[in-house]
Amino acid sequence: MHGLMGRRTTWRHHVPWLRSYGHVYAYDARFHRGRDADDPSAVSESEIRTEAFVAELASILRHVSLVEGPATLVGHSMGSLHAWCAAAAFPELIRAVVVEDMAPDFRGRTTQPWDSWFDSWPVDFTDPRDVFTMFGPVAGQYFLDSFDRTTSGWRLHGHIPVWRAIAAHWGTRDYWAQWKSVQAPALLLEGEWSLTPPGQMREMYMVSRPAPSRYLKVPGTAHLIHDEAPQTYRGAVEAFLAGL
Repeated sequence: MHGLMGRRTTWRHHVPWLRSYGHVYAYDARFHRGRDADDPSAVSESEIRTEAFVAELASILRHVSLVEGPATLVGHSMGSLHAWCAAAAFPELIRAVVVEDMAPDFRGRTTQPWDSWFDSWPVDFTDPRDVFTMFGPVAGQYFLDSFDRTTSGWRLHGHIPVWRAIAAHWGTRDYWAQWKSVQAPALLLEGEWSLTPPGQMREMYMVSRPAPSRYLKVPGTAHLIHDEAPQTYRGAVEAFLAGL
């Protein structure tokens, strides 16, 4: 499950080894399915709420569970939040969760420090070097894997105002109650230079809940742990999956 501004295709480097543990399913979350898939002026507040994403995920998991049984959800950032909220609401559908660089409480936080940077993003990129110049080598590849491919290059696969609204919604509430009620085992992976509020992921590990958690702070990484330290990420996830 991809993060905000990501897409299912960002997992393509990890799908081959994940298949050793079962069938792998991935999907594009709403508002990440292509620039022409949504009209940003028609998006309602209810549609960007976490509950709307979780309801859609649950409908997918119900179909998967008919064949596969309960699923293990491997999430990054926004995908991790939706994973543990779904596990809290629909425990019968979820066997375990992997949480990568996401925390329960962003209250009072907004995208304002990055808004001017977001406003500088072009809709279209014609040269991959421009993507790497703007985002760096790791995040640049992440976005190249996410953007719509066009005949002339790459295009944003959604609308920045909608993505901002999703993040702004996180700043109005917290998700501690959902986390504390997750009955499934969980692996928590935090970047050394995480985007999460300091100490929260370790607190998630320490908090009492029905099932055990594992926690790893990955040296030398920021928000994209699975791309910045792919072997460390793989080792941690494989050890977790093998122990289920």
